Amino acid sequence: MKTLLQALRSLLFIVVMYLSMAVIALVYLLPAVLTEDGAFRAIRTYCTFVRWAARVIVGLKSEIRGPVPTGEVIIASKHQSFFDIIMIVSAVPRPKFIMKKQLVHMPIVGFYTRKTGCIAVDRGKRGTAVKKMIADVTSGRARPGQLIIFPQGTRVAAGAHLPYKIGTGVLYRETGQTVIPAATNVGVFWKRHGIMRWPGTAVVEFLPAIEPGLEMSDFMARLEEVVEAQSNRLMSEAGFEAAALGQD
Repeated sequence: MKTLLQALRSLLFIVVMYLSMAVIALVYLLPAVLTEDGAFRAIRTYCTFVRWAARVIVGLKSEIRGPVPTGEVIIASKHQSFFDIIMIVSAVPRPKFIMKKQLVHMPIVGFYTRKTGCIAVDRGKRGTAVKKMIADVTSGRARPGQLIIFPQGTRVAAGAHLPYKIGTGVLYRETGQTVIPAATNVGVFWKRHGIMRWPGTAVVEFLPAIEPGLEMSDFMARLEEVVEAQSNRLMSEAGFEAAALGQD
């Protein structure tokens, strides 16, 4: 019975989440058309509302730990579900993503990603994608802000492991920017697929900065070590081993 009730709450939450996206996008449409700041306000309003709705409807609290990045940095984050995106965007002042190009053509999402300077790449053409990514970031046309990249390239289920792709290392080397690793446990409560949203406390933690100057291999090893170790710690803190809610 408890599982059925949670499924019904989860379904209600999903409906509310997508309806609110449309409503907030329309409310902020004119400010977003006129200025980038209007677009960022719309996105932050939506993400803050989704965090509130998750807590109220399905009992999923959310917590940001560590100093929130505010300058010209690269955020290299573990990615387990849509909720870690929601949490990061609600926290940082000017988020922009490296994302798959298909999202640019989605209603609402595409408009706001273009307005906020997100960088679209074709993940199916890896070499070309990396070159385009570097060109867009270093060209001077790229807007200032916090560039968010998922080093594994996709959502990864809690407890699963995928290798880290070299694109983050190339960005680190070519831009000379500081990288802020970010760990999360959100996949314990909100899986990659399915409707279930479980109660608990989802955490995104910004970790100590990796300053420019490391060799790429050293950088990649350090990034993977800290993100995986801290994500595992957060999942353990959430009782992942016992509950196994994040298994796909």
